[in-house]
Amino acid sequence: MDQEQLARLKARLLQERDALLHQMKVNNSFGLDESMNNSIGELSGYDNHPADIGTELFERGKDIALEENQMHLLDLINEALDRMEQGTYGYCAECHQEIPIERLEVLPYAKYCIAHQPNNSISIQRPIEEQFLMPPFGRTSFDDKDNETEFDGEDAWQAVARYGTSNPPDFFRDGTDYDHLYIESREPDGYVSPLEGFIITDMDGNPSEDQIDVTRSEVYDAYMENFEGEEGISETPIPDEDR
Repeated sequence: MDQEQLARLKARLLQERDALLHQMKVNNSFGLDESMNNSIGELSGYDNHPADIGTELFERGKDIALEENQMHLLDLINEALDRMEQGTYGYCAECHQEIPIERLEVLPYAKYCIAHQPNNSISIQRPIEEQFLMPPFGRTSFDDKDNETEFDGEDAWQAVARYGTSNPPDFFRDGTDYDHLYIESREPDGYVSPLEGFIITDMDGNPSEDQIDVTRSEVYDAYMENFEGEEGISETPIPDEDR
């Protein structure tokens, strides 16, 4: 990029910045400088006609979005002018390769090349809580930690979700019924292998009183429904000759 091109792009940036500032001044920041109650001619936001208030609320939300977009463009323009002063203008902030002049002619405030342009369909105004909650359940999730086996945030959600959620069975793809309307509802709870879910031993893993008891549980029911067990197995101790 030569000095003539750089000067022309700088002039465009200054022109666009002045135009944005002038527009925000003459339209009172899209009407946001005025109270919504004043715009509808009411003393209070609690009106006898809620539908009218809903319309004005929609328009106010649209005005906020328009102002945020202009503020974002102002930030991009000011950042581009700062890069000109620093001598880094025209180079991609990601790969540090020169941005084609054709792209800068269209978007003089472009910070990235086309290959590294972030997804602009995602809102630039994200709640700060998302930084704390990512990945899902945030710092309270221990699924990816080999040395952590305690009750974590996901377990807390599952414990509450057992009492019901707003998701219908067809929300899930695995044929979930009304008893399993939450994520990973069939995850082992209190045991590792399915066998441990219905074979009872003592706290040391030894059969209590030289007997192994079978308890009817969700795992036991699934075991029988899959025809993996024999009819007649119950909670009664299994004789030694059958063990």
